Formats: sequence, structure tokens, C-alpha cells
Amino acid sequence: MAVVPPPKQNPRISVNDLALFMVSSDTARLGIIKRNKYPQKPPIIRYRDARPPVVTYLADIARNVQLLVLAENVLAQRAEDTSQSTLRRDDARQSIEVLHAVQGMRNQLSGFSFTRAPQNQGRLHISGVSVSAHLDLFVHASTRGVSQVGGAILRMTQDDAETEAARIKRRDMGLYVAAVVRLHLERVCKPSNVIANKLCMSIDLRHGEVFAAPASNTRRITDIENACVFIAAAWGGI
Repeated sequence: MAVVPPPKQNPRISVNDLALFMVSSDTARLGIIKRNKYPQKPPIIRYRDARPPVVTYLADIARNVQLLVLAENVLAQRAEDTSQSTLRRDDARQSIEVLHAVQGMRNQLSGFSFTRAPQNQGRLHISGVSVSAHLDLFVHASTRGVSQVGGAILRMTQDDAETEAARIKRRDMGLYVAAVVRLHLERVCKPSNVIANKLCMSIDLRHGEVFAAPASNTRRITDIENACVFIAAAWGGI
């Protein structure tokens, strides 16, 4: 019987892993490529039940905190439910921390107007690599009577920036995610309003900071494109 080879897979990477790739050593980069080529199905999707209420809260004009309180009540019950797995109970506790974190950022986020981004957005392709860069929110503003738009990706992982070097690394990752947001809007969403770099952002909830694409973003995007060239070239040999 002939052996049927596995289907050919095009190079692909998540936006968070692409940001991590940008700040990693050469050895670590190969591991990131391998992880994306041969993904392992996780036992649960982390923060799955935290993301919708956070998006709903930020998109709500009144920013009604009860939207978060209701979600926290459900998660708190799960965290104490001994019939749930240890992993799901821990995820519930971590998700509650995310809900608290977004409340702690209310002053930083008060100046932004958000709307929910559509579920179906398509994939972003950069230099032969398919990048999963699903936007959680659109961001809106008006400057001198000109309507502007941006996008936001929520990052919820634990804050591991305990040293200055770690803080710089986390900041750089946030800026790379913001740069990808800009590309995703430009190439995939194609809004009718003017895209503004300052409205293209990574919202790092657990770190308590908003990282927006800088006004001069060309070099960072060039670095991302060059990294994707490397990922595409290395893909077949991993």
C-alpha cells in the first residue's frame, strides 16, 4: 500500500508568536516556527470566557462595569467548582484577574472609542506567511474633522516583566503586535476611513499598558516582512 504523504501546509504563525519571534534568539526562533508548523491542541483555550466580556465592556459607550461583574460572578463559581478540572479552575481565576486588569486601565482607555470588530476578518499574508492577527476591536477618532480608524488586539498573558530587560522585551512585542494591527487593517479589513498609527494598538491588560504603533513605523514593518521571509524559507526544513 502506498504511503500517502501529509498535506502540504503553507507557512503560518500567530501574531503573538510573530512578536515573540522578533525578540528571540536564532535558536528560539526555530522552536517558534516548529511550534506553529506542528501545533498541539491545547486542553482548553485560555481566557476564552474573559475575552467576550472585555470586548463588550470596551465597546460599550457607558463602559458599564456591571458587564464585567456579571462575567466575574460566573467565573468565580467555576473557580470554586470541584467538579471542574484543575486547569479550568485555574483559568477561571486567571480570567478574573484579566477582568480586574481592564478595570484598572479605565483611565488609560477612557480617551478611546471602541467598536466590536467582526468575527470573520480573513488572514493577513506577509512575505509568504499567513499571520493570524484577529482584531478584537476597531478604534475610532476624529482629527481636524477627518474620521480616523485603528484596531486593537487584547493581550492577556501574565505579566512576566520583572526585570528591565523583560520590560523592554514585552514593550517591543507590544509594538510589533501594533505594527501587525496596522498591516491587518490596511491589507485585510480595508476600512474607508483613514488609518491612524496611533489608533493601531496592542492592549496588554496584565501589564497595564497600551502599545500603539509609532508615527514612524516603516522600519518595524520592514523587520516583520524580513522575518516572514526567513520563516517561509525555514518552514520546509523544520
